[in-house]
Amino acid sequence: MREFFKIEGAADSLGAMRGLHCAPSPSEFRHLVESEKQPPVPSRRTPAPAFAESRRLLLYWVLMFCVAFPLSAHADQNRRQPTTAAGKPIIQQTDPPNWWSGLPNPMLLLHGKNLSGARVRTTVQGIVVQRTRVSANGDWLFVWLDISTAPPQHFNLLVRTASGSVRVPYELDKRHSSADGFRGFNSSDVMYLIMTDRFSDGDPSNDHLQSMPGTFDRGKPRAYHGGDLRGIENHLDYIQQLGATTIWITPLYAQNPNSPADYHGYGAVDMYAVNPHFGTLQDYQELATDLHRRGMKLVLDTVPNHVGPKNPWVLDPPAPDWFHGTLANHLKANGNFAPITDPHAPPAAYRKAVDGWFANVLPDLNQSNPLVEQYLIQNAIWWIESGTLDGLRLDTFPYVDRAFWRDFHAELHALYPNLTTVGEVFNPDPTIVSYFAGGATHEGIDTGLYTPFGFPTYFALRAMFTGTSPAGDEPMTQLENVQRQDWLYPHPERLVTFLGNHDTKRFISEPGATPARMKLAFGLLATMRGMPQIYYGDEIAMPGGNDPDNRRDFPGGFPGDTQDAFTAAGRTPAQESMHAWVQGLLQLRAQHPVLQTGAQQDLLVDDTGMVFARVQAPPPGKPIPVMAQGDIVVVLMNKAATPRTFHLDFSDTALAGIHTLTPLWNAQPAIVTDDHSDITVGPEQVILLDAAKDR
Repeated sequence: MREFFKIEGAADSLGAMRGLHCAPSPSEFRHLVESEKQPPVPSRRTPAPAFAESRRLLLYWVLMFCVAFPLSAHADQNRRQPTTAAGKPIIQQTDPPNWWSGLPNPMLLLHGKNLSGARVRTTVQGIVVQRTRVSANGDWLFVWLDISTAPPQHFNLLVRTASGSVRVPYELDKRHSSADGFRGFNSSDVMYLIMTDRFSDGDPSNDHLQSMPGTFDRGKPRAYHGGDLRGIENHLDYIQQLGATTIWITPLYAQNPNSPADYHGYGAVDMYAVNPHFGTLQDYQELATDLHRRGMKLVLDTVPNHVGPKNPWVLDPPAPDWFHGTLANHLKANGNFAPITDPHAPPAAYRKAVDGWFANVLPDLNQSNPLVEQYLIQNAIWWIESGTLDGLRLDTFPYVDRAFWRDFHAELHALYPNLTTVGEVFNPDPTIVSYFAGGATHEGIDTGLYTPFGFPTYFALRAMFTGTSPAGDEPMTQLENVQRQDWLYPHPERLVTFLGNHDTKRFISEPGATPARMKLAFGLLATMRGMPQIYYGDEIAMPGGNDPDNRRDFPGGFPGDTQDAFTAAGRTPAQESMHAWVQGLLQLRAQHPVLQTGAQQDLLVDDTGMVFARVQAPPPGKPIPVMAQGDIVVVLMNKAATPRTFHLDFSDTALAGIHTLTPLWNAQPAIVTDDHSDITVGPEQVILLDAAKDR
């Protein structure tokens, strides 16, 4: 809550006025009134300056004093009764700051002062104020508008109380065409995750900001380093040439302006403003336009679960149950999702997960409150429509009540049929992760989620290739055990698979990781079922420990960098070797649709080896046929430190009847005799063969 004036200052001023002995002259009075006339409230969320407001209120009290004492300090004491009156209504912010004609009727949330008893009307026909609601302290005003027949236009909302009125400019814009974006991602794509602050500084003018003093310092891992939206746009050629088709960027919300540690974007203080360190709304829109011009896609990270501890709602909530708990009295969230999936568990068993404050710091929004639900759904729509987004990444997915996700996705799917979403369910157990996937109903609720991330696969890959499990290096059967449970998912082919992200230690920095092992992991990522996601820098084997060391600056993206890993000439031999490996695999994947959307048939899996085929997906409900038609790619992996010959029997498999296997990647031709073939794979190598020829 903003403090508009101090009582001590007002009392001192009134004391000084006791020596005036007269009211202002008519001309003086007119001058005071004219100088303090309030202009219309800016439509783009410009807060009313505290100093100006203090001055208005101080002058108000001065005038009241002069009216109460018109002749002298010896006026009738019986007329000196305490005078109290609410000030004129003040609007500081409107959420959402604009809307679009043709979208559902919006609920506006106005923030200001002196709004008790407010009545609202519009200045044009065709836009109707359906109802309003004011918070008990008069700081928040909910306004429901009917815009069902309204064309795009600018108009005013007139907010009136017993003490005055204020005009609030608003605009309805024209919706974007479906051709502008909104295409959705799928398994034919490759997603590239960028932490906005750590990729590239394309606009140094937003590094040292007066509005966010002391937050920029590249020498500190928990501070802003200068990465921004223009920096991403400047390097789209690099990302596209690598083979990525979709970019996922971390949240853009405005953060606590006094906290360097909020560079990550997950502690919103304003859910409708772009973080000034990252650029502007126009920068966001230009990035989306450039991506779509290239045929690429944009996914934005969104956080409906919580806000930052310095969000103004925390001390002044718009509604009594806006949060689960209060700053002084709340639960600490835990990551135990098993009780949520257990139909026999009492609600108390999972209450900490869905109602607790993440890290005991981030205020947990109460999505069961219809006001909160509508606010959050509208917020997602605003970012989607503003940026013609293709998809959303949904943070802390299991921490939010599933009924909210059902309503959230129902609204989004009705407006954007092709838009897709991916949810973070940070857990190694497929029975838990699959529970939150859309397309299946559990206890009467389908979340509508397009897909969760493939966290169980992530844990298996780390265990197999870096020895992160307590038992050390896990056998290749670890991955088979995960994929064996694909039946739990309505659409396992949609799973977004990855080697690491901004919340995990860098792959190459795990104790048992080596460049050869990382190449094996990338070999699986590019060829097995699902949609690959690459964390920026992993393509050059960027090192990094736990958060925040795993969020180092991309070399070459920042002023003063001595190395430029965006170019082949600027990469070290080790970086170039990994980059060429990843780029080659992704190019191969792009050339073979069966690696993008085909079904997977495992031919052999044991401790050190794995052989599988990607074949044309059969109709739903049908098994992969023997002697499958169309393109077939065979993947053979040897994790052992010595060469290995695989003795393969293709009879009764999709490869039955083939005669030769043609090299696609890192391989030699293989001969097939009577559905049998002996294929040797070098130590810690993966090879790809094409079985579609000479059938």
